[in-house]
Amino acid sequence: MFLLAVLFVLFICLFILRLYLVEKSGPKCRPGEKGSVSVLVVAGSGGHTTEILRLMGSLSAAYTPRHYVIAETDKMSEEKICTFENCRAQRDSEPQFTICRIPRSREVHQSWSSSVLSTLNALSYSFPLVFSLRPDMILCNGPGTCVPPCVAGLLLGILGMKKVLIVYVESICRVETLSLTGRILYLISDYFFVQWSMLRDRYPQSIFVGRIV
Repeated sequence: MFLLAVLFVLFICLFILRLYLVEKSGPKCRPGEKGSVSVLVVAGSGGHTTEILRLMGSLSAAYTPRHYVIAETDKMSEEKICTFENCRAQRDSEPQFTICRIPRSREVHQSWSSSVLSTLNALSYSFPLVFSLRPDMILCNGPGTCVPPCVAGLLLGILGMKKVLIVYVESICRVETLSLTGRILYLISDYFFVQWSMLRDRYPQSIFVGRIV
């Protein structure tokens, strides 16, 4: 029993060391400095999708290919994404995007106990998806659906397979407190943006740039 405890503590120490060296230090060459940036965009539903597409509209054509991740029960976001990309294709070139679906981490009004199981289910879909796409960056803005892909991206770096930048933009509707997703990703994201100065004051590691979506 003592030996197992020692091995467990050693494993945790190595895990934290690996996390610090790979994730927090990062590579000297940031994604996009030598070419295009493959981006995985997590769209929520309703306002979340509208906000993330507004943000995508401000990004240059260097952010390609674009892989959108939506919940498997989300029909409206797929229509919005296709409309956005088709309009963008008229301005730039042929659209280079895909739409991938994963189970929701948590449905509206779902109990917290059952949310644990649904989140684990979403993780089982996110790991093979993110590992196969290997994006340079994951961009998200608040839906619970974005947590499993971000965890998968974090694991890619921990395993030394690829550094994936995690960029989180808190929703404009969060004025004084972070969303539950924001509180989770505040701990693991590389860049954490807030759109209200009160949030920046409460969360010093965040980046305040005013309204961006």
